[in-house]
Amino acid sequence: MIRLHHLEKSRSHRILWLLETLELDYELVEYPRNSDGLAPESLKRVHPLGASPVITDGEQTLAESGAIIEYLLARYGEGRCQPEADDTAGWVNYRYWLHYAEGSLMPLLVMQLVFGQLPAQSPWPVRPVAKGINKAVNQRFLAPRLKQHLAMIETHLDRHDEFAPGWPSGADIQMSFPLQALALSRSLDDYPGIAAFIRRIEEDAAWQRVVERAGPVSLPG
Repeated sequence: MIRLHHLEKSRSHRILWLLETLELDYELVEYPRNSDGLAPESLKRVHPLGASPVITDGEQTLAESGAIIEYLLARYGEGRCQPEADDTAGWVNYRYWLHYAEGSLMPLLVMQLVFGQLPAQSPWPVRPVAKGINKAVNQRFLAPRLKQHLAMIETHLDRHDEFAPGWPSGADIQMSFPLQALALSRSLDDYPGIAAFIRRIEEDAAWQRVVERAGPVSLPG
């Protein structure tokens, strides 16, 4: 039995989507966040970093979304959620976006989240300074870089409607969380391709089963 160790308000929704898409039998083990927003210690008994998603499959324990997606598709996919074997361009896109999501896009989003929480987490005498730091980092570095990334993603989706063939491909599943997270925090009026991609996720029958079981994607407060 596959077990998905699912931390609330985390990236593990996309692994749920893959499990539902492949129609695999699995157990969902849910973990609430502590009052400080961090993962509970009980998750460290599954994986030493206490991070989510984590799956256990028999004697195997595996963390990291990309590694989990590759493992599940290699073992259970039977060619699903991937380009055709002879589709070289499709495989190039598949590999790129599968690794881009966590390697390039998510670090920017996490930095925005961390710096955005800095003022509230700081002692009140230094909160004005913390607000200034957050504003400077966001305006001078994070916002311009994120705008550049979103323009690249929008161009790709305008041409292809998806990140790689085989809807939902492993790359589409991997890219789902950062784009859904973006949609929760800002308007996508300037990015109709990204907005259409998110609507396509929401209309997917397997995704609707995810929401029924674990609720919609949300972010730590």
